[in-house]
Amino acid sequence: MSIEKVEELAKRRGFFWPSAEIYQQVAGFWNYGPLGTALKRKIIDAWRSHIVKRDDMVEIDGAQIMPMHVFKSSGHLSSFQDPLVECKKCKKIFRADKLIQDKTGKIVPEAMKPEEFDKLIKENKIKCPCGSEFSSTEMFNLMLKTFIGPKQDEVLYMRPETCQSIFIDFPLVYRVSRSKLPIGIAQVGKSFRNEISPRNAIFRTREFTQAEVEVFFNPKKEDDFEKYKEIKDYKIRFALLGKEDDIKEMSCEEALNKKIFRSKIEAYYLSLHLQFFERIGIPRELTRLREIGPEEKPFYAKSAWDLEVKTSLGWTEIIANHYRTDHDLRSHSEGSETDLSVMDGNEKILPWVWEDSMGVDRLLLALLDVGLRDDSKRMFLKLSKEISPYQLAVFPLVNKDGLNEKAREVFDMLKDKFDVFFDESGSIGRRYARQDEIGTPFCVTIDYDTMKDGTVTVRFRDDMNQKRIKIQELERICPLYSG
Repeated sequence: MSIEKVEELAKRRGFFWPSAEIYQQVAGFWNYGPLGTALKRKIIDAWRSHIVKRDDMVEIDGAQIMPMHVFKSSGHLSSFQDPLVECKKCKKIFRADKLIQDKTGKIVPEAMKPEEFDKLIKENKIKCPCGSEFSSTEMFNLMLKTFIGPKQDEVLYMRPETCQSIFIDFPLVYRVSRSKLPIGIAQVGKSFRNEISPRNAIFRTREFTQAEVEVFFNPKKEDDFEKYKEIKDYKIRFALLGKEDDIKEMSCEEALNKKIFRSKIEAYYLSLHLQFFERIGIPRELTRLREIGPEEKPFYAKSAWDLEVKTSLGWTEIIANHYRTDHDLRSHSEGSETDLSVMDGNEKILPWVWEDSMGVDRLLLALLDVGLRDDSKRMFLKLSKEISPYQLAVFPLVNKDGLNEKAREVFDMLKDKFDVFFDESGSIGRRYARQDEIGTPFCVTIDYDTMKDGTVTVRFRDDMNQKRIKIQELERICPLYSG
């Protein structure tokens, strides 16, 4: 399925659409409609259940606007940059690394010097779509700046990721939560980046939602990690450095023994997120863990992995994972002249950090892309019942002879236990089609037999099979459905 097809469905059915579309639209900003809002909330709820609660993490909610000094210490003001080129004729602006990647099919490290991008553009004879040549590459900082105060003279920045508030608040959170190392601190919230070329609907935007986890641990004890036993036999599909097209599947234990994983903490949290993907309906054969090489990964990272999903855009990064060592706490300790170390038993240490940073909007788009099916008979959206905007739809067969009133009675009985949609307009076939397109797992139809024997017709989304069930059994319908 193409992203264009997904975007068309998303707008037509109410998942998402461009922000302020009736005015002059600004690229990279999107609004979520009723269905998209419900789907996004359920994705986050499932993430909280599978990651935050399962791992006994704590969660914070930090400010979206932070002082300049935060990002000076973190390195964002000096190094959070993309390489851009401008067409000498039409003046359109492009990311140099993406131009080269699209032409050669090879991933280009963003950290290269401007003259290295210029050399590759020249060697590969890359020109603007209008046929003209590009200017020399310049580095463009992605931070979004704002001002406060009556004179608008105090500079602040919109956060480009949620994690900085986790780092600078770490000692406070550690103390008030009465935790011990290792401790996971999670956060869900908006982040902002002045992207050069937002594209592919909600995949690359200027305002987006992240779900991030920062795990703080004592590096001397990183392999003294009991939770590893839970996942040691879990199998992962690896795209190892230089062998990305030759996917290897192996257990965490095997990967650890072969030193593909550097520690049990790394293996555990990567597995936890891959299991989360399977839980919400992404087939494991469409996932892979891509190893990030030294030219592509951040300079401070001991190791880095991208958790990717295969969509119509190809292999797309959904979660960036970094072994950040003590870089962040040390940088903020030095920048703020504040000691961010804590006591681990009788030892005072500056913990190391493992990070999982998930793009919620990207994951939502991937779920729609992977789940949308279109054949000669119908279009339907295969979503897990845990995250479907509606789990049930209730229909009266016709609006007479008391069927509508009975359907309302059934709807009222179910709505406190499930997310239920009531629809009484149009033919029953059209109502089924609408629910298929938004991913509702099953539809309940109240017909004339209902009035006689108290049974209803339940239609299953994926195979269109139908089954007669007593009204009293509808509350147990979810366990009957494996989709």
